[in-house]
Amino acid sequence: MTNNDVLRRIRYTFELTDSEMIAIFAAADCEVTREQVCSWLKGDEAEGYKSCSDEQVATFLNGFINQKRGKKEGVQPAPEQKITNNIIFKKLQIALNLKAEEVLDLLKLVDFRLSKHELSAFFRKVDHKHYRECKDQVLRNFLQALQINLHGVESLEETTDEK
Repeated sequence: MTNNDVLRRIRYTFELTDSEMIAIFAAADCEVTREQVCSWLKGDEAEGYKSCSDEQVATFLNGFINQKRGKKEGVQPAPEQKITNNIIFKKLQIALNLKAEEVLDLLKLVDFRLSKHELSAFFRKVDHKHYRECKDQVLRNFLQALQINLHGVESLEETTDEK
């Protein structure tokens, strides 16, 4: 999944407006313009499309955590220079305050089965012997499960019809 695809899916799932997207970046102490946000959300082939960097997605997700859970006292975490599906998945789990069982229940909504051990492997440090890379399929299914959980199955069918 591209960074832009992740942003588009999060925006649609949580029904975020341009202003709300800008506010999420601001919650991570980053100022972006409406033009930047719009260019990141355009389809890959659309005129004016701009690729969103790893650092920009990490900043957005840090802001999403701050907005959903409240800002931590003191120095804010610096956005990652290189972002992976594992980091995206973990930041979404933190922002939404989801426990492992809740994530597994969400994934059942899209008929995607994982064990608790498989899930925890995604959130381990890269050098841990049980670390496992989160593939696009897992992240895509998680984002679809969030969408179904918030809006029902019909909303998922609408987004696939639009493509």
